[in-house]
Amino acid sequence: MAVRRTRQRGEILELLDGLDEFRSAQQLHELLRERGSSVGLATVYRAVQDLADGGEVDVLRSGDGEAVYRRCGQQAHHHHLVCRTCGRTVELDAGRAETWAQEVAAAYGFGDVDHTIELVGTCQDCRAAAQAEQ
Repeated sequence: MAVRRTRQRGEILELLDGLDEFRSAQQLHELLRERGSSVGLATVYRAVQDLADGGEVDVLRSGDGEAVYRRCGQQAHHHHLVCRTCGRTVELDAGRAETWAQEVAAAYGFGDVDHTIELVGTCQDCRAAAQAEQ
């Protein structure tokens, strides 16, 4: 599904292109306002949902259930490794996870299986910072 190009969506995509971590619609709105944008919060919510539906941005749920968005470099199916402290995100190739998902599905008699795998941990920098505070 192609997403209609608007000035607001262009501003949001440009912002997302410069971010490495997932951000909520509210955080994106705040960053846009800091840049001097007049895009409204409701417009940001609609735009990121449309962009996610169109496959232009990835969406996942944060620890508290909030939808967060990121524009990934890979357009093909992939997964993420996300730091629970700073939000740093690494895109992971799907290869072995795809094989595992198909094997599990087949073992239980399922077909036409879709899945999302997100690994959450603490990155090396955040672990080092936490150790330095102790």
